[in-house]
Amino acid sequence: MKNLQITTAIIAMIIAIGFSPEVTGQILTGKQIIEKVYNRPAGDDQTSDLTMTLINKSGAQRVRKIKQFTKDLGDVEKSIMFFLSPADVKNTSFMSWSYDSDQSDDQWIYLPALKKTKRISSHSKNDYFMGSDFTYDDLGDRKLEADTHKLLREETMDGKECYVIESVSKDEDYMYFKTLVWVDKSNFLGVQKEFYDEDEDLLKILTIKEVEKISGIWVIINSEMKNVQKNHKTTIILSNIQINTGFAASKFTERMMMRGM
Repeated sequence: MKNLQITTAIIAMIIAIGFSPEVTGQILTGKQIIEKVYNRPAGDDQTSDLTMTLINKSGAQRVRKIKQFTKDLGDVEKSIMFFLSPADVKNTSFMSWSYDSDQSDDQWIYLPALKKTKRISSHSKNDYFMGSDFTYDDLGDRKLEADTHKLLREETMDGKECYVIESVSKDEDYMYFKTLVWVDKSNFLGVQKEFYDEDEDLLKILTIKEVEKISGIWVIINSEMKNVQKNHKTTIILSNIQINTGFAASKFTERMMMRGM
């Protein structure tokens, strides 16, 4: 179920362990390459601290501290985030369930001022999440079959030999006409992703700046999403990452969203 969504709840343009076509001599299609990026090992569960920084065109910053939990339950991956600071977003929480089947993601947000959870409707998936450059759709699980994937070319990016894959939406009403992703040929690590709007103009660029291997799992620890049309960007840095601790699945409920940390 792991795709190019933005996290192990928030970023996921990351590695899929697989054979190298240079070693086997097999020529991979665009879809096969993207499958390898989707199906990366991520562990059974993960906890981490997130620092989310919103930076406007003038360089002014807003910093948010978040605690995140993610758990793979086989047929569904569940994640929940709790905003810890600053005061204007403290106790806000967000939960997402992504399914292995064709079922659409379920997402909820809890706003403490309203003292109730709100389900994110399909019509709201294009909205930006908490003022960041990630939409609710970005935080979900984009299905492999929702796009047509094509290997465009091979080129070097930041010293890495990469495949460049174009993924065009099969849904004419989808918010992105297409995306382009650069995949490291040596390990199937996605290193950059471009998002094009309905007019086929470049809208956003997701750049993976740093990864780290923790408990045998590659984890993105530093990433940036830049909206080139608004000259606004969001950076996310992960710390205190723990994998396979075995915490209970009961954490992922609306009651827990309201209860908080």
